[in-house]
Amino acid sequence: MILNQFLLLAAVLFSLGVYGVLTRRNGVLVLMSVELILNAVNINLVAFGAFQDNVQGDVFAVFVIAVAAAEVGVGLAMVLLMYRNRKSIDFSEVDMMRG
Repeated sequence: MILNQFLLLAAVLFSLGVYGVLTRRNGVLVLMSVELILNAVNINLVAFGAFQDNVQGDVFAVFVIAVAAAEVGVGLAMVLLMYRNRKSIDFSEVDMMRG
């Protein structure tokens, strides 16, 4: 497979992720869309690393996976806290949690 196919796949995943972040109001779906964006970045990193015959892309991809795991942990904790307080995970009601 050539590099262009991986870049096209990553571009499609990134576009779907951005669309999901901008249009969804459900907290869990927004987190899933952010994960799509991070996976698109991982595909790019690994593809460019393989294209240049070095492991730097793989190393950076592992760091991105670690950041994604931390993001999921913090994000799900925020969604659970929001559900516990408001009985809804709709992000349009987040501004009502000030106080």
